[in-house]
Amino acid sequence: MWPRRQALRALGASLALPALTPAFAQFRVEIKGTGATQIPIVLGRFRDEDRQPQSISAIVRADLERSGVFRIVDGPAPADENGLPDYNTLRARGADAVVAGSASRLADGRIDVRFRLWDVVKGADQGGQSEPSLPVDLRLAAHHVSDQIYQKLTGERGIFSTRIAYVTKAPGKFTLRITDADGENIQPALIDNEPIISPSWSPDGSELAYVTFHDKKAKVVIRNVRQGSIREVASFRGSNSAPSFSPDGRTLAVTLSKDGGSHVYLMDRSGANVRRFTDSTGIDTEAKFSPDGASVYFVSDRGGGPQIYRQPVAGGAAQRVTFSGAYNISPALSPDGKLLAYISRGSGFKVMVMNLGTGDAQAISDTNDDESPSFAPNSRYIIYATKANGRDVLMTSLTDGKGKATLIESGLDIREPVWGPYGR
Repeated sequence: MWPRRQALRALGASLALPALTPAFAQFRVEIKGTGATQIPIVLGRFRDEDRQPQSISAIVRADLERSGVFRIVDGPAPADENGLPDYNTLRARGADAVVAGSASRLADGRIDVRFRLWDVVKGADQGGQSEPSLPVDLRLAAHHVSDQIYQKLTGERGIFSTRIAYVTKAPGKFTLRITDADGENIQPALIDNEPIISPSWSPDGSELAYVTFHDKKAKVVIRNVRQGSIREVASFRGSNSAPSFSPDGRTLAVTLSKDGGSHVYLMDRSGANVRRFTDSTGIDTEAKFSPDGASVYFVSDRGGGPQIYRQPVAGGAAQRVTFSGAYNISPALSPDGKLLAYISRGSGFKVMVMNLGTGDAQAISDTNDDESPSFAPNSRYIIYATKANGRDVLMTSLTDGKGKATLIESGLDIREPVWGPYGR
């Protein structure tokens, strides 16, 4: 039986597929709630998009609505990026911004995706972009449009073109999958008849570290997601688990029991230069580097029950971070270094978010079987696995608990999502 909880994992021939295998159903998305404030925006159909394989405006609309930050309103949009907005009518409709664009086929077969954004309140042109794209990359080009709109109107970088890795279980089959942030374009990176756990992205998004049981033994391997090649980095006596990259990608934190007990070790990304990092009589596991690389957060039961601790990489004693509740596991650090997400057990298992500056923490989920939180690279969103209405789902949420979107893939056990970095 594949365990739902992988918190203290120390207690307890893969098939590489072509990068563009399309034989997997897409997620169904349900949106619940919104952000504290929403930007009303008019989004016109892109000229000539009906002649292309996919609708650019439909993808952008879904991105913006799913974000919880935008509200699509009706109103006149220019015919394309070269038009002029009817500011008076748009203001009367309550719009703050308007987007128009085009998707034209070029002589070489590529599709030139163009857009322009106007600030209706100021009556100002906010600029746009042009991106010639192969038809197979049309969704990615549309996500880039969404990213630009998001950044121009919020001042924060958009995450619509990022990716998410997660693991599914079906009878006799475990699959490591990679999907776009909207749950579309699902690609199998690995299929095995043995469990796959603890996926972790490299900082540049080119590799995934994870634990495989392919040879009936837990080993840490790193897979190049573009080439499908793998290299084994930890296969010591005992347990090898919970890999996590340092921010510069040069170091891995892993949990090993090779010297007795389960402790956090650091090693070069090649698997060389293995050195023990934590030292206690308890179990230390689930290590995650701070965004500046100066500290490692990890779970330890050295105080009697599992809690999250922080220890300097350069040396020094571990300090306890979580104090509310008797059972806190699965730490995740926001890329801006301001927030800590984790799972706390009370009446159920819930995602908590702590402000590291104040120590204040709040539950952000309205479910009770949460696990494996992971931050988006802009630190504004979290993804986690949970159960909703009896179904295994992935849930995305703003860090304040608002703006939730549920990604549902019917009939599969879905676990351990991890949000990838920028870079596509």
